[in-house]
Amino acid sequence: MNPKAGMPESAASGRKRGDRIEELRVRFGADLTLVGHHYQADEVVAHCDLCGDSLELARRCAMLETRYIMFCGVYFMAESAALLAGKSVQVHLPEPSAECSMALMSPAGLLRKVMKRLTRNGRKVIPLTYVNSSLGVKAVAGEFGGAVCTSANAGTMLEWALKEGDAVLFLPDKNLGRNTADALGLSAEDLHTARISRGGDDLDVTAADGARLILWPGFCSIHTRFNLRQVERLRAEHPGAKIAVHPECIPEVVAAADAVGSTAFLIRHIDEAPDDAVIGVGTEINLVERLARRHEERLTVLPLVESACTHMAQTTEDSLCAALEALNRAEDAGEESPCKVKIGCELQAPARAALERMLERCA
Repeated sequence: MNPKAGMPESAASGRKRGDRIEELRVRFGADLTLVGHHYQADEVVAHCDLCGDSLELARRCAMLETRYIMFCGVYFMAESAALLAGKSVQVHLPEPSAECSMALMSPAGLLRKVMKRLTRNGRKVIPLTYVNSSLGVKAVAGEFGGAVCTSANAGTMLEWALKEGDAVLFLPDKNLGRNTADALGLSAEDLHTARISRGGDDLDVTAADGARLILWPGFCSIHTRFNLRQVERLRAEHPGAKIAVHPECIPEVVAAADAVGSTAFLIRHIDEAPDDAVIGVGTEINLVERLARRHEERLTVLPLVESACTHMAQTTEDSLCAALEALNRAEDAGEESPCKVKIGCELQAPARAALERMLERCA
């Protein structure tokens, strides 16, 4: 009897794709490692050997003894993994067009122009770029003596950067920058949000000269969807509920939350929550729903509002299967897969320097 008889066509085709992915994983064996970000859909995560946040995965990719890494995430993550991976390791992205809206808000050329204007009179401005940025931006940061940070170590790295120069340019996420500054006790007078319109010509260099921390005006389209009304509504509907949010949220939401931290922090916070707790979570919906299912027997996990990353959603079982098929064909033909992530030689040294300045200070 055909076990798929009577199944809806979509379910049968989904089963077929999943089976083919697993067949290809067996075919490649130890030569292939599939990694996936926490924001990926369950159908993709189910096939991954490793799952984590962007920096955790990049670090783990650096230690992998494998020939191919298939990175289920967005482009800047795969770039960082390719930069840190061994020379004999190829990093591939199932959907090469999967970008990050925040990363796209800080083009490398514009950053270079802004940095030249900020340092025109010899003032030492240290660029501190969030890991959610292109390799080109990381390279510019490295050239100007700057570094990379994550949501988990932004405080440590901002303290370092403030000691290294006369001021810091934090990019691209103004909310993470502002929330980190608040946690460190910087005042509103210490901060200036840069205007970068008209190709940087609108930058108020006089105002920037008076600031210790200059914020790039970027943001995460996922986390800016959370607001105080959602926090208040959830608390009204669930008296005693606690709120846990990502620091990419707007400062008002962060100030109202009971716990604030990185993706890894939010997972750990919920894992360690007491039985029968009700926790409202402000982060990407795939992760929130996965945590809700994991803990459904002992506590309640609720989204402040459903907020999905459309860029992460570009990676599906279909695109993962197609990428593995392309890699399989390319290997058989002795060719290069179209999904391979390529890094320009001119970017490698300065971008690596920016990443290593962080890794030296944050184990």
